[in-house]
Amino acid sequence: MRTLVIGDIHSGLKALEQLLDRANVVVGDKLIFLGDYVDGWSDAVETVDFLLALRKTHHCILIRGNHDELYNDWLKSEKDNPVWRQHGGEATIRSYQNSGSGTRERHMAFYETLENYHIDEKNRLFLHAGFTNLKGVGFEYFPKTFYWDRTLWELALSLNPKLGKDDPWYPKRLTHYQEIFIGHTPVTRIGKTVPQRAANVWNVDTGAAFKGPLSIMDVDTKEVWQSDPVHELYPKERGRN
Repeated sequence: MRTLVIGDIHSGLKALEQLLDRANVVVGDKLIFLGDYVDGWSDAVETVDFLLALRKTHHCILIRGNHDELYNDWLKSEKDNPVWRQHGGEATIRSYQNSGSGTRERHMAFYETLENYHIDEKNRLFLHAGFTNLKGVGFEYFPKTFYWDRTLWELALSLNPKLGKDDPWYPKRLTHYQEIFIGHTPVTRIGKTVPQRAANVWNVDTGAAFKGPLSIMDVDTKEVWQSDPVHELYPKERGRN
């Protein structure tokens, strides 16, 4: 059984289907999705429905992303959020308007089952964004940090690679886990299109919402499979570009 981690999808269902095929995903694989299933391309409803079906046949861990919370808030209240609409929410709303009856209730139930983080048997942490408590995720004061924080990745990028874990100046929050896998902040911001490691933090968001591909990585071997650049699969759409 492989443990495979998948970056931010942002409604790019065509990329996800392509990716699962290229990675030859089988029923025995454990699939850990890092969140942000919607907001970007036109297949928001279809992406969530696909994940609902996939977890009936595969071992799926579904992490909550910040865009998932924003979408769920809209599903529950339909309160207008102009900032969310500008950052992918408009495409999600259009996708929902074309959906059938029962979609709202089905998707709200889906979002209530998402996890803020997952720690596996090898003490590897999976979450959408980050955490700030020096003692680890179990001591975090504000759960929203798990899917909004960017300081964890910023910290890992800025860390002197010569600094050892036994050094008194080594960041305490990086010492609690063997490895940490995140999405949320596209690595395209640092000019990369494949998952990147900084300290013991792996960032698997390769910019699928923009002009990058969607990525899946074997957390043990670090082998990576990628879709085509997602914007090429949706040539008549802007995504979040």
